[in-house]
Amino acid sequence: MSPPRPRRPKKIHFVSLGCPKNRVDTEVMVGVAGLQGYALTDEAEDAEVIVVNTCGFIGEAKRESIETIFELSELKKQGACKKLVVTGCLSQRYPTELSAQMPEVDHFLGTSDMLALGKVLDGKAERMLVGNPADWVIRASDPRVVTGPKASAYLKIAEGCNRTCAFCTIPQFRGKQRSRPIDDVVREAEQLAAQGVLEVNLISQDTIAYGRDLPKEGRASLAELVRRVADVKGLRWVRVFYLYPETMDEALLDVVANHPRVVRYVDMPLQHASDAMLKRMKRGHGIDRQKRVVERLRKSIPGLTFRTAFIVGHPGETDRDFDELCAFVEWAEFDRVGVFKYSDEETAQSATQDAKVKPVTITSRWRKLMGLQRKIARRKNKALVGTDVEVLVEGPSEEHELVMAGRHQGQAPEIDGQVYLGGGEVHAGQVWRARVTQASDYDLVADVLGEEDGPLAGPSAKPKKKKVSLKVVGASA
Repeated sequence: MSPPRPRRPKKIHFVSLGCPKNRVDTEVMVGVAGLQGYALTDEAEDAEVIVVNTCGFIGEAKRESIETIFELSELKKQGACKKLVVTGCLSQRYPTELSAQMPEVDHFLGTSDMLALGKVLDGKAERMLVGNPADWVIRASDPRVVTGPKASAYLKIAEGCNRTCAFCTIPQFRGKQRSRPIDDVVREAEQLAAQGVLEVNLISQDTIAYGRDLPKEGRASLAELVRRVADVKGLRWVRVFYLYPETMDEALLDVVANHPRVVRYVDMPLQHASDAMLKRMKRGHGIDRQKRVVERLRKSIPGLTFRTAFIVGHPGETDRDFDELCAFVEWAEFDRVGVFKYSDEETAQSATQDAKVKPVTITSRWRKLMGLQRKIARRKNKALVGTDVEVLVEGPSEEHELVMAGRHQGQAPEIDGQVYLGGGEVHAGQVWRARVTQASDYDLVADVLGEEDGPLAGPSAKPKKKKVSLKVVGASA
C-alpha cells in the first residue's frame, strides 16, 4: 500500500493598503497564516482565503480600499476564494456600515485584531471581530514574515497617537499612544538582523513621542531606543520616520548625527507654513518655530536628508497662505517633499470649518508645489554626480531586467527614488559603494566600485566586470 500523499497547504493572498504601519500589521497576519498551515500566494485567483488590510485615512484611500474589496470579492464567484476577510482602519472605523453593505465579506477585523486571523482560518470565528484598538501593541514574540526586499524592514515602536490635529482622524481608530518597551523593540531588531535584514526603519504614528506614555520608572527616551537598535549586530542602516515638528533634544540629535549606523535622514511632516493655517490645523506651533527646527537640524546633522509633507487646500487656505508655503519650501530646500490634497473627513474637526477650497484650486496648488519641489530635487540630485554613495541593492529594476536597482542612505524605501546600478554584477541584499554618473528628478545612475573588496555588507559575491548602458532613467520635467 502506497503512503498517502502529503496534504497540499491551502493558499492565502494578502493585499496591504496604506502606510508602512499597515504593512507591519499585514506581515504579522502573514505569520499567523503560516502557523495555521497556509501558503502565501501572489496570485489572488489561486487563493482560498483573501485578506485585504484597508486604509481609512483620507477619502482617496477609502475609495481604493472599497474598490479593492469589491474587485476581489468577484473571485468568490470565479476563482478559488472561499473566504474574504477585511481588516484594518476602514473596518475599525465603519464596522456596522461595512457589515451591512458588503455581504460578500465573510469576516471583519479591526486595527487591533491581527492575531484573531488564526480563529478565522480555523473556521471558529464569528463574522464581526472588530475589537478595541487599545488592545493591540505588536510584540517581538508575535509571528511576523517580512515582505518585500528581505534586506529592509519596518519596525513599529508604538501604536496610536495623542495629538489632536484638526484634519486627522487616526486617533479615533488607532487609539491613544501606546509605546512598546524598549527591550521588546530591541529583541525584534535582533530577530530581523538574524534573518538578514540590513536596514531597519523605525515607525509609529508619532515617533518623537515614544516612551512618554510609559511608567516613569524605567521609561526610555527615543534617543536611547535609536542607539540601542543601531547597536544591534548585523544591522547596517537605521532610519527614523514620522517625527513631529517639535524641538529634538540634544541626545537624539547626537545619535542621528554621529552614530555610524544611524542614517542622517529625518522624516518630519510639517503640514503647512502659514501661521493662520497651522492654527486652523491645530498643530500647536507657528512658522517661526518651524524655521528654527529646520535650521537646528541642518546645523546639527551634517549631510542631512530632510523629508517632509504638506497639505494643500485645507479649509481657510487663501492664496496668501499658499504663497507663504511655497516661499517656505523655496527657503528650506527640502530634499524630499510629499504633498497631499485635503479632503473632508466626516469625524475630523477640519470638516466642520468654513471657507472650503474648491477642488480645482486644490489640484492647481498641488501641481504648483510639486513642480517647485521637483526643481529643487533635480538640482540636489545633479549635485551628486561624480560622488560616491553606499547603495543597498534591492533587486532587478522594474524598467529593465538586466539592471539592478537599490537605494542610497538618503532614499527611504518605497517613497523616495532609486539608484540604478551598472558596471558590475551585484545581488539583492548587498551594500555596495558606487559612483553616481547620471541624475534625474528623483533617480540616479551609478557604477559599482570596489570589485576587489566585494560588497560592504550582505552575502559575498565577486562581481563580473559588466557595463550596463541606461538610456532613460526617471522622468525629467
